[in-house]
Amino acid sequence: MHAKIPIIATLSIFIVLAVTPLYAVQYGSPDGNGHPYIGLVVFYDSGKVPLWRCTGSLISSTVLLTAGHCAGIDPGLGYGPSFAQVWFSPGPVAVDPLWSPGVSCNSNTFTDYPCAGGYWGKPIAHPQWTGYLTVPNTHDVGVVVFKKGITSQGIGQLATQGYLDALATRRGTQNTQFTVVGYGLQSVKPVVSGLRERFVGTVSLVNLRSTLTDGYNMQYSNDPGQGNGPGGTCFGDSGGPVLSVNAQGQEVITSVNSFVLNLNCKGSAFSHRVDIPDSRTFLAQFVTLP
Repeated sequence: MHAKIPIIATLSIFIVLAVTPLYAVQYGSPDGNGHPYIGLVVFYDSGKVPLWRCTGSLISSTVLLTAGHCAGIDPGLGYGPSFAQVWFSPGPVAVDPLWSPGVSCNSNTFTDYPCAGGYWGKPIAHPQWTGYLTVPNTHDVGVVVFKKGITSQGIGQLATQGYLDALATRRGTQNTQFTVVGYGLQSVKPVVSGLRERFVGTVSLVNLRSTLTDGYNMQYSNDPGQGNGPGGTCFGDSGGPVLSVNAQGQEVITSVNSFVLNLNCKGSAFSHRVDIPDSRTFLAQFVTLP
């Protein structure tokens, strides 16, 4: 029996999703040019009014991987985004001074974020994404498809099927670390801080088999402890990759950041796996899988 957990959305410049979908890498460090294929993605309604922002990874020249709750329907609105635009600048990405929240980007007046300067594409969520976190299998994976190929940023590599299961069997959960990369808030309390800058941090595997994971999600530590730890995730990182180094020394995408359990972005966080058959069947429509 799936538990349907509604997404509680908090609207700011764009929507900030909250059990709580994820939106930046806390206590990490600026990524610079470390992961040029990872971008800041803004999603728009049919009138090109910005709705919310997420993180995504190019997995081919025409396909960007992100979360289903970024690309798909929002129950509070009753619809999903019609357009998406991505910027690959490491940031901080400056906002166009002529734009204000709620204003459509259809005008030629704007020359910068969130209306211009990026690559436009079409958002597509997993067909079974409902707008609710139906744990454990939320189907929380999506893509943005571009008409023209993006060839200047490099390509992220997907993990092979069952990668995380094999990794956990080989190493156990102890000292199994991953890299997280994303844009968005660097902290929530006591002060909201968001730079629209690509940050990188490290997290540790907690669980692949529990009520909230059950083979579909990965639970990882998200509390660096007094702000002095290696990293964590928060609002803005939704759809961003959780990366692991495989036996060949290559960094591979194991999952996409999905949700946290509270509005402070402390404690556990969860990513939706892209190495499982459900996600891979969806992604195979758009890219050749490893």
